[in-house]
Amino acid sequence: MGRSFESVRQGVKCIADRWARSSRALKREDQMYGERLVELAKKHSSEAFIACDDPLEAAVFSVLVETLKRQDQIESRLRNDTDR
Repeated sequence: MGRSFESVRQGVKCIADRWARSSRALKREDQMYGERLVELAKKHSSEAFIACDDPLEAAVFSVLVETLKRQDQIESRLRNDTDR
């Protein structure tokens, strides 16, 4: 007998697939942002998904981690530019 429930990793893949379809429905100038969200949702599939029971929570967690990393990079560059 097979699995009767979907793993978090499988759930995230389904969510990312839906987000990819939704991205194609966006205005052309917004499609790249939707595609980026799909990439970010899948980014931490091994590390983050172990502690999450909900696939949506895991996908959003992954996106938020990458968003915060990007914010730190930008802030670091701004600090370096003002130090010059």
